[in-house]
Amino acid sequence: MRTCQKELALLLAESRALFFQEGLNLKDGRPTPYFVNFGLFRTGRLISELGRIMADFLIETATIDDFDVLVGPSYKGSALAVSTAQALWAHHGIDKAFDYNRKEPKSHGEGSLGETLFVTGALTDGVRVLIIDDVVTTMATKFEILGLLSEQATQKGYSVSSAGVALFLDRQQTTAVYGQDGNPELGVKGQDSVKNFKLSTGLEVQTILGIRETVKYLAGERIPVLQSGQMAPLSPETIDDLLAYLDLYGV
Repeated sequence: MRTCQKELALLLAESRALFFQEGLNLKDGRPTPYFVNFGLFRTGRLISELGRIMADFLIETATIDDFDVLVGPSYKGSALAVSTAQALWAHHGIDKAFDYNRKEPKSHGEGSLGETLFVTGALTDGVRVLIIDDVVTTMATKFEILGLLSEQATQKGYSVSSAGVALFLDRQQTTAVYGQDGNPELGVKGQDSVKNFKLSTGLEVQTILGIRETVKYLAGERIPVLQSGQMAPLSPETIDDLLAYLDLYGV
């Protein structure tokens, strides 16, 4: 594992953003033995370290020359875009712009000249954007932000191109399959959401870390992780539950 990957795994454990608990459910309705909540990076140190990890990753993967603006989908992606841009400047002397979308278009102030879907005004004619977000599950948020970028460009009469997507963690699982009643069919694998996104958009998706690598590293180093409300090295039962879950729903 690269240094930035180890650092991210450790930070996920320390912040308790990664936790294991019975009775959890994903947004799509399927049960899950674990969850990742990037909203728990809620102190200056934690969000600064998270931004530096992504900044280092963009440098290491030579992605840094491919974009002009970091775009983070609101809400969690907003903080990630800001912290990454700050870290690029503070640690690498590279000054990149950032932007994030509004949940409701602004119509007053500068918005009175036409509805604005994004906040900072960094999206101008000809810029290349890199979408930055927290977790890969279904890629729905990434499709949504691409649509908003296209809508904004059309409204303003300029061209914006995407350099791809950079994400912190991949859950490495397939999408849900729904029955006629609208509920997810349990135990049934859906599609590879990242693969489908790439095929649909032609864009690359880069992820710092996958959940398998995360758990393998944390278990090997006996790093305390939040399990059923207690911080302790990952138990064999926790690891077995995760592996069974990935056998059932994993890519």
